[in-house]
Amino acid sequence: MSDPSTRKPGIGDFDFLVGPWKVTNRRLVAPLTGSPEWDEFPGTAVCHGTLFGGAAGLDEISFPAKGFSGLTLRLFDPVRAQWSLNRVNSRTGLLQPPVVGRFHDDGHGEFHGDDAHEGTPVPCRFVRSRITSVSAHWKQAFSTDGGQNWETNWTMALRRTEECAA
Repeated sequence: MSDPSTRKPGIGDFDFLVGPWKVTNRRLVAPLTGSPEWDEFPGTAVCHGTLFGGAAGLDEISFPAKGFSGLTLRLFDPVRAQWSLNRVNSRTGLLQPPVVGRFHDDGHGEFHGDDAHEGTPVPCRFVRSRITSVSAHWKQAFSTDGGQNWETNWTMALRRTEECAA
């Protein structure tokens, strides 16, 4: 992220993502069932740069072992001082409901929205954390009690690479 003393709130929050990444994914095999079984698989991602002077960004992630990829368009709303993360995956080609939020003073970002699990609507939370120049962490969680408790069901450990990703 850019130096907070020299930027407008929110602008440039996702600058750290620009470039190629190798991604280690861990996804719960059976979310919201209490099962502790995780599936681990590789991915590659590339953030194609920032747009609108740091107020927008676009990235693509590929999961070759799973046979699909995803795309995220991030847009900063200066009136609300928050980001919307707008996602689509290659399996459906449909835009998913956005998750919306911001980065906090401690450097982690938290974003909330609506999702569905096996056809049932569930609140969803994304957290971006442990951000350095060469690594970052992302996790997704669902709630079945309106956001009182969260079950993390997907994590991504990102490592910067010089190779062309996605």
